[in-house]
Amino acid sequence: MEIVTGNSVTSIWELRQLEARPKSRVQLAWERILTLLPAAVLALVLLQYKLAPNFKTTSVYKTTDIYTYFISAALAAVLAYFAASLASKRVHEKLVNSAPIYTMIALLFLAYDRLTLKTGALPLPYFPWPDKVLSAMYEDRVLLLDCIKHSLILLFSGYLTGAAAGLITGITAGLNKTVLYWVSPLIKVLGPIPSTTWVPIVLILATSLFGGSVFLIALGVWYPVTMTALNGIQNIRPANFEVARTMGAGRFRLIFKVAIPSAMPHIFQGLTQGMSMACTALMVAEMMGVESGLGWYINWQRGWAEFAKMYAAIIVICLTFTVVNVVLTQIKRRALRWQEGGAR
Repeated sequence: MEIVTGNSVTSIWELRQLEARPKSRVQLAWERILTLLPAAVLALVLLQYKLAPNFKTTSVYKTTDIYTYFISAALAAVLAYFAASLASKRVHEKLVNSAPIYTMIALLFLAYDRLTLKTGALPLPYFPWPDKVLSAMYEDRVLLLDCIKHSLILLFSGYLTGAAAGLITGITAGLNKTVLYWVSPLIKVLGPIPSTTWVPIVLILATSLFGGSVFLIALGVWYPVTMTALNGIQNIRPANFEVARTMGAGRFRLIFKVAIPSAMPHIFQGLTQGMSMACTALMVAEMMGVESGLGWYINWQRGWAEFAKMYAAIIVICLTFTVVNVVLTQIKRRALRWQEGGAR
């Protein structure tokens, strides 16, 4: 296999040879400096927080040690990562690649703390400093954990319902032209409309807010899963089915041994898009009036002008959804290992 670069043609083998060349001393020195930058900036963040005077010394601007513990833990983790990179070339390459991002995140902490607590350029109550947000998160940890539990229950109730409906619709429509004929108008009508558009109708027709919220999330997931499953089935070469029939496969085996496995890359793409839609619909659904959940918590704290707690919930949402997406990505990689093996 060859890659065209400029006016020359370079093979993958030649690129690997170039990568395998020993690095110069200047390169190695620069990489060491780069990998130490996150730790240096985090140390600067800690020094500024502890030594630089606050904008005001009133009780409103009272600080705690929670931010100190947080930055110290982050600094210790980065230093441990750096120490591991000294012993492992693979870890070193990963740290070189991720060090600029870590440095940027640390600089954002430094800048935000400077603009809020230290100078007051971003005033209270709309812009609480990091320590205030972390303190709010710690104080409300029990309620936040309960909200996470209710949000995940609602999220996966809607997501699994929408994914199952989308898979059934997409696969049957892809395999049966009669089903496709009747399903196509429904896809064209409901597909382009965001699921949150149906909130007023759901509020009128739903027998419970939980059921209405599940419907909104499921509707948002249904469309991308249906479309990707349908496209995945339609893109299967007819020869695959003919070979399976020649080997004696019946209709059941054609569906579950040929059609669905062949369409899995498309299906997982739809499942990933569906999770993004589900997370958006979840926040809207929880703000309709449910009595628990992260979206409800944000709406509640905003009503009381508790912006530190509101930002704490937003951070928790980001972390929760990141973990959910990481888990989904790992499931996708494990299910599609055969594809990665075939590409090597």
